[in-house]
Amino acid sequence: MRRKLRPPLDQRHGLDPARLRLPDDGPWATVRDHLVERLPRVAPERIDLMLAEGRIYDLDGPLAPDAAFTPGGSVWFHRDLPDEVAVPFEIRVVHRDDAIVVVDKPHFLATIPRGKHVVETALVRLRRDLGLPHLSPAHRLDRVTAGLVMFVVQPALRGKYQTMFADRAVRKEYEAIAPHDPSLALPTRVSSRIVKVKGVITAQEVPGPPNAETVVELVEHRDGWGRYRLVPLTGRTHQLRLHMASLGVPIRHDDFYPVLREKPLDDFTDPLQLLAKVLEFTDPVTGEHRRFTSTLSLDL
Repeated sequence: MRRKLRPPLDQRHGLDPARLRLPDDGPWATVRDHLVERLPRVAPERIDLMLAEGRIYDLDGPLAPDAAFTPGGSVWFHRDLPDEVAVPFEIRVVHRDDAIVVVDKPHFLATIPRGKHVVETALVRLRRDLGLPHLSPAHRLDRVTAGLVMFVVQPALRGKYQTMFADRAVRKEYEAIAPHDPSLALPTRVSSRIVKVKGVITAQEVPGPPNAETVVELVEHRDGWGRYRLVPLTGRTHQLRLHMASLGVPIRHDDFYPVLREKPLDDFTDPLQLLAKVLEFTDPVTGEHRRFTSTLSLDL
């Protein structure tokens, strides 16, 4: 197994530098020539500026603008960050020890860097604020959903906790606010087949063998609204939102289901009324039973 190289460049804003491995052969005389061809979306002038400012590194340090191309070598640099809107909500730490950190993620904050959300993500904020540069997520939670997310402190333990979530060995419980329909027989178990096509923002329920299952229970209701307990038995994209919509009681302020509505990234009004309430599991490292409950709540 190839040894993972330690980046010669420190994190910036809680983010590791990008690494590019150079080809084993090629016609380029300099690293600059290769990067211009390798990164067509980056203007050559931008690459020249980064080299002039000493912002592109190999294992020996910053590269000179005329550094020779080294077959099979590697270079590191920090990507330019997108313009981001600050998410004006805090992350609450629910639990912290030497192995894991469990937090309450607010609505509108992405779990990990992706697309237009990089610095304004839970992972980057926590790495910076807690001083834990190697922190990594054990699982993910949608940007518009609030509640419990677990992160792993030690890289050596990352696989154990991530595998626990991948193997569905964690009991998850959610809370949602949605219309109250007295004709619905609850509790009930909703089963359907859900598919998510790459490049399409929403998922769909389609005919075929079920691959998604959710237990839905009404906890209380008042003035036409209900508080529901949702227990996913599988983990399909947008499963809870689709299943509630299919019952005729879509989650309050859902901009995807049953009808897709565009919402600007700087609009923090009317958050989706869905909360990751409980994480319960047998710790794969210590063997102890763990149960974490969100400190957040949804108003009925």
